[in-house]
Amino acid sequence: MLPMEEQLKVITSGTMQIVPLDELKKKLARDTPLNIKLGVDPTSPDLHLGHAVPLRKMRQFQDLGHKVTLIIGNGTALIGDPSGRDSTRPPLTEEAVEANARTYVSQAMKILDPEKTTIVHNGDWIKPMDLGQMLGLLSKFNVARILEREDFHNRYTNGQSIALHEFIYPVLQAYDSVVVKADLEMGGNDQIFNLLAGRDLMRDEGMEPQVALTMPLLVGLDGTKKMSKSYGNYVGLTDPADQMYGKLMSITDELVPMYFRLCSTLSVDEVDAIDAAYADGSADPYELKRALARNICDLYHGEGAGDEAQATFDARFKENKVVDAPEYEADLDSRLNDEGLIYLPALLKDAGLAASAGEGRKAIDGGGVRIAGEKVEPKTYNVSPDALRGATLQVGKRKVVQLV
Repeated sequence: MLPMEEQLKVITSGTMQIVPLDELKKKLARDTPLNIKLGVDPTSPDLHLGHAVPLRKMRQFQDLGHKVTLIIGNGTALIGDPSGRDSTRPPLTEEAVEANARTYVSQAMKILDPEKTTIVHNGDWIKPMDLGQMLGLLSKFNVARILEREDFHNRYTNGQSIALHEFIYPVLQAYDSVVVKADLEMGGNDQIFNLLAGRDLMRDEGMEPQVALTMPLLVGLDGTKKMSKSYGNYVGLTDPADQMYGKLMSITDELVPMYFRLCSTLSVDEVDAIDAAYADGSADPYELKRALARNICDLYHGEGAGDEAQATFDARFKENKVVDAPEYEADLDSRLNDEGLIYLPALLKDAGLAASAGEGRKAIDGGGVRIAGEKVEPKTYNVSPDALRGATLQVGKRKVVQLV
């Protein structure tokens, strides 16, 4: 294995917190593979680049020679992670969780090395627990301390509901670490309480406690909010390559270094060079953005996909052509209002061209919306379905769909 300092250079790249760093150094100094844990609850069938950030770090650990344990939370997902939430998550059925888990694993394996990944399901040890085992586990945790969590504290002080079962979530996630004997657990920065709970429980069980490593939340395409499907500012791992490329070309120049560090396959030294170019003013953000989009398309669609997507992008936007626009099934007849017209801002939102109907109205008023290449006049919110059937619908230079 590489010397500890060389490993740390890779491991610390892009991370938010490593708690405690000294313990990680001691573990690495033993020169034996560590067991790196990541638990994921399959609450959605589709992943985006934000979900992939910790998976990319896991792949770096694999490339350094460490072992990776991916825990599919088919037990914890039935509760729902309260981290960062201001309300109780709606419950999922076991059938939905299992279906989501299958698609999650197939997408995660686009990043992780399947031959070096151990996949387990925490339902295998959570669901068989009897009352005595559950009470024994719960007795090791203090409600007062759990209420110190920022999300629980805010909900409690604001008089917002906290369901009792939500307190159990960090307990079960901590127990996962005991079961798999984790040396290090990864998660988003909003997961730090759960990760530290794992340290406490392992110590209480007489085990060497895990190190907690958190990654930042990836900023979405809008440049402000975290990447999320609900915000419409995401790049899906299953998006077609040309759509993926086009979305990435829409990020702000300032986000390019972050996306290279958290989402690409470039080495730490290569990303450091990009940071340095930004710092001294020698960077060409447009060309770097094109390189970033090619790299990510190749990662998720195979080598050469980036070049093909770039050629399609250039034909579509540099030469003012619409080529192979992704299709969107609009079902226009179901959208007719009392006047027999289509409310265009809602269609823009549903087609993924605007984050909300309000954003759709702003795009129309700004002159940035085109139907079949023709600009939609400001304040034109209701349009004839005949104008939309089989037409291209475009917002700005880079967002376009073919209505079918």
